[in-house]
Amino acid sequence: MPGRPVIPPGAAVAGPYSPAVQAGRFLFISGQLPVLASGELSTGPIEEQTRLCLERISTIVQAAGGSVRDLVKVTIYLTDMEQFAAVNEAYASFFTDALPARTCIEVRRLPNDAHIEIEAVAHLDPQGQPLG
Repeated sequence: MPGRPVIPPGAAVAGPYSPAVQAGRFLFISGQLPVLASGELSTGPIEEQTRLCLERISTIVQAAGGSVRDLVKVTIYLTDMEQFAAVNEAYASFFTDALPARTCIEVRRLPNDAHIEIEAVAHLDPQGQPLG
């Protein structure tokens, strides 16, 4: 493998994949579902589910020595585009600095019948300092 797997301490991986892979200064983060601390999938409001996905991404980026400020691209998968405005609101409240590039795609179905999945790419400084 040309990259280094990144697995946050205590993270349970639900399948044959890495939560993230660091290749050079890039960190490719697998799609994150809205999983609660109990390990159960959230059935709460889509705003809560969005925050849970983003918090999981933040934990993974931190395990690689970065922060959400290092995110350069986010892809959101939704099963219902009618929830876009609510997702957008939760997403906007999560970021305090410059926003990463983003794509939002409606899909028919997600793993475990989740309503949202978010994947991301970060660009890390070799010393762990945010770039830009």
